Amino acid sequence: MRWGLPAAKLFVNLSGAAMLGPLVLAVFALPSGGKPFIVALNIASAGAATLTITSGVVAFLTFLSSFNPQVSLGAEFGAQLGRFLLDTELGRSWLITAILASVVTVLAFAVRSYGAVLFTTVLAVISLIPMATQGHSGELANHDPAVMSLVLHVISAAIWLGGLILLVVVRPISSPHELDNVLRRYSTVALIAFIGVAVSGYARALTALGRWEDLASPYGLILCTKIGALLVMGVLGAAYRRRLIAKASEGRGAFWMIVCVELGFMGIASGAAAALARTAAPADTVTLPQNTAAEILTDAPVPIALTLQRWFTAWSPDLLWVLVAGFGIVFYLVGVQRARRRGYPWPARRTVSWIAGMGVLLWTTSGPLAAYDDALISMRFLSFALLSLAIPLLLVFAAPVTLAALVIHPREDGSRGPREWLLWAAHSPLARFTLRPVVAAALFATSLWLFHYSDLFRWSLYDQLGAEWMISQLLVTGCLFARSIALDASTTPEGRWRVASLTALTGVAAFFGIATITRSDLIVAEWFGAMGRTWGPTPLQDQALAGAATLVIAGMLAILTGFSVLHTKRNNRPTDSTPVPAVRKDPHL
Repeated sequence: MRWGLPAAKLFVNLSGAAMLGPLVLAVFALPSGGKPFIVALNIASAGAATLTITSGVVAFLTFLSSFNPQVSLGAEFGAQLGRFLLDTELGRSWLITAILASVVTVLAFAVRSYGAVLFTTVLAVISLIPMATQGHSGELANHDPAVMSLVLHVISAAIWLGGLILLVVVRPISSPHELDNVLRRYSTVALIAFIGVAVSGYARALTALGRWEDLASPYGLILCTKIGALLVMGVLGAAYRRRLIAKASEGRGAFWMIVCVELGFMGIASGAAAALARTAAPADTVTLPQNTAAEILTDAPVPIALTLQRWFTAWSPDLLWVLVAGFGIVFYLVGVQRARRRGYPWPARRTVSWIAGMGVLLWTTSGPLAAYDDALISMRFLSFALLSLAIPLLLVFAAPVTLAALVIHPREDGSRGPREWLLWAAHSPLARFTLRPVVAAALFATSLWLFHYSDLFRWSLYDQLGAEWMISQLLVTGCLFARSIALDASTTPEGRWRVASLTALTGVAAFFGIATITRSDLIVAEWFGAMGRTWGPTPLQDQALAGAATLVIAGMLAILTGFSVLHTKRNNRPTDSTPVPAVRKDPHL
């Protein structure tokens, strides 16, 4: 156990990187059908196969280390192992990782089209999530932030290291021009992954250090050294790589210098991470007493009373959406600046709409709503209203896909970059189908039903991954719906379908709101009923407020219906001097 388990985990980390990194570069950096593209998929398949085997080995060794059973070929030992894999969270995590990695092994070996490779890449990312969630105990007060920081840390590091592995392998089979393109694209991917590693490490520092005095502890000193070295060397390395990339196609020296620089960064991060893994974090050495139901359910006590001041000061950051909002604002502003440099005036109202949308997204996922949505069902339903309609309307009005298509350079070597993937997604048959007003409204209504009358709502309470899925699903269906009603209707049938869909959806939202207000039983009673709040409304009164939040959605939909009716009448009013406007083809999504 002393030597076998750490060695097996090392191979798990390396094989996970060898699986994910080449897939990411195959999707964003390599032309389909070329030899480097095929080699990348073969490496990913081999890495996934190795991950399958090593995950099984780690699961077996973890079982032996945790339960110290008598190893034998008998039925009793097999039953014990089966119960560990199926009935314990730790065993299920390794089993899921092994199963998903085996599926990625087959797909990476068999598929060659871009769409199938993208699906395989998403599945590879998902396969690393269970492994990352094991790195933090569920008995700690900082459980949810620590889980997300570790998940993003593992995925970012895997992309960074795996991409470097692919660079070393494909260099001999690539022409100087191909190598130059791959290096530039890998540099961009590696920089984003580096930011993910550094920010998630910083977030882990916030959860691991409970007080400022903990900075002087051995864990705090090592952690500060790691973060400081990464930030300083990352900035210097980014500038250094740019100089080397221009010379990489001229000879082997510059290429191997890039590899050594990247390995140096990874060595510092890995060495400090290894030391941190062997050092107890100050915040993790003190567990909550968990005397109340709230502490058992949420790993934290009931928050203090919600006052007016708390609406502006309460903060519960979700690292995933902090990064999404941060990258979203930066990329959009860079795009606006680039468009203006090229002589394309970009409307300021769209820029304001995008920044407002990202700001509301950050406030919803990391502000007072996130801080109180475990204790108050009304706060969770209010976040539903913002995520499903208000935020998507702001984002769709900003037309980010149109901006990206305008300012991002198109690829000329047959590969797909961000511009190509965005246009592919906007014009795909699935997008055209889901952007029909009836279909988009049906998806929106389904979301309302799922979070009122299904166990998915319960999952979002008990599991941080369920909460992330809920946010993502609401944003996607909301953006599809907002985009479907934003399309110009130049003919009466199109306008009538849009008005009919909005009218029906308004009625559905009003029904759910009234049904929630008048319910005599409590939604997820074992959660909200057992929270033990001593302030604010009773759970049933708070549930009535949650129904009012759903009525807010109905009110917003009613307003949109009114605007849609006026818009359709104006577009279809016969005039002699004004032609009927053509259907806009820009994917304002």
